[in-house]
Amino acid sequence: MTDEGAGIHALNHLESLYPDTPHLTFLDGGTLSFTLAAYIEECNNLIVFDAAELHQPAGSVSAFVGEEMDEFLGRARRSAHEVALLDLIDIARLTGHMPEHRALIGIQPETIEWGMEPSDVVRAGIDKARDEAVTLIEQWHPSGEERVATVA
Repeated sequence: MTDEGAGIHALNHLESLYPDTPHLTFLDGGTLSFTLAAYIEECNNLIVFDAAELHQPAGSVSAFVGEEMDEFLGRARRSAHEVALLDLIDIARLTGHMPEHRALIGIQPETIEWGMEPSDVVRAGIDKARDEAVTLIEQWHPSGEERVATVA
């Protein structure tokens, strides 16, 4: 999906800035379902990119950090047939493996039509989302030693 794939595009842009960085793990979580729980439990820091209904103009980016992420996910309406990120966060919380730092970086889609590339306005938002993630990575572990999982 065009703009619906904004998360994976942001992930790929971020990964290009950090090639072969041992403390960063980049995952396309779109089809991993509950197997993502193991990755989330192994990290101290978690950044998730996703197309999200932000009720803002297309291409807008919002970062929901810590409890803001949990609150946003609790408000988001998902299909009953998919494993929602909130479910995965709840698993981590229940097992005592909640990432110390976590954030959802949402990008407002313009269209969800079929295609391989995002719309122009969302492409600009993808760059902003990547920059938000870089800021968080630098804030959360300036030494670069803690493990970060980035999921789209």
